[in-house]
Amino acid sequence: MPELQTVLDEIAASMASMTERGHVAHYIPQLAKVDPNQFGIAVLTNDGQLYGAGDADAPFSIQSVSKVFTLTMALGQVGDSLWKRVGREPSGNAFNSIVQLEHEHGIPRNPLINAGAIVVTDVVLAGHKPREAIGQILRFMRSLADDEGIYIDNAVARSEEETGFGNRALANYMKAFGNLHHPVEMTTGVYFHQCAIAMNCRQLATAGSFLATQGRHPLTGIKVVSSERARRINALMLTCGHYDGSGEFAFRVGIPGKSGVGGGILAIVPGKASIAVWSPGLNKVGNSLLGSLALERLAKAMDWSIFGP
Repeated sequence: MPELQTVLDEIAASMASMTERGHVAHYIPQLAKVDPNQFGIAVLTNDGQLYGAGDADAPFSIQSVSKVFTLTMALGQVGDSLWKRVGREPSGNAFNSIVQLEHEHGIPRNPLINAGAIVVTDVVLAGHKPREAIGQILRFMRSLADDEGIYIDNAVARSEEETGFGNRALANYMKAFGNLHHPVEMTTGVYFHQCAIAMNCRQLATAGSFLATQGRHPLTGIKVVSSERARRINALMLTCGHYDGSGEFAFRVGIPGKSGVGGGILAIVPGKASIAVWSPGLNKVGNSLLGSLALERLAKAMDWSIFGP
């Protein structure tokens, strides 16, 4: 088995020389300003060793990667009754598609597309004012990453609120079917802020590490979720975590992962490691171009796949 730090350094050097880097997310004005020539990667192994390379300490907007963590919170609040309001099947459509909602009577296909994540946020909001719910999500992220420095990028949150008409349309449509329990502006306001959480690769790999260790955080020893719930969240990440690119990611990389349009990807090797990679340029289905390629190379070099050696 090659030395992990050497592999990460080689991947970071290779990514630095890439000319095709994808395109940053232009529909959120604040994300359009991000320099696409950045690449970071970090790995937290299950024995508590944290490795990093490239721009592993540069903060970025985690965007849809936040959906994994709000899903964890919502399942902690309401358990399996969540599945009455959101499905568990891959969508096969774009992350912000409204078409399926019409066919499926306001029940989103899964919790990792935008519509499903908005329902999950609606669950997290229950019994709280929006500001309290946002604070609760941020505290959860800080505790998982063991880092009080994680923050919400208010410029990104503002940018999303000013341009988030598609997400409000999804929310309004679900509200019409009775699948949103709070006012649309309240739920989408919390959703925009959770997507605007800024983290670096080391923090994100640490925050997601409980999913690699049967629900127990490898650094603190705290049981975050049951081993069964960790397995099920990983299953959803594998089948739904990259929108209509999920099958391709499973085929090429072979591990659960969740992407965000900020260019971040959280990937999990159950029983071995938690990985965070970031490069702002996206491919045609909205996933980090270099991030996906880096994970494919890492999985191959380390022989990491859930489908066997």
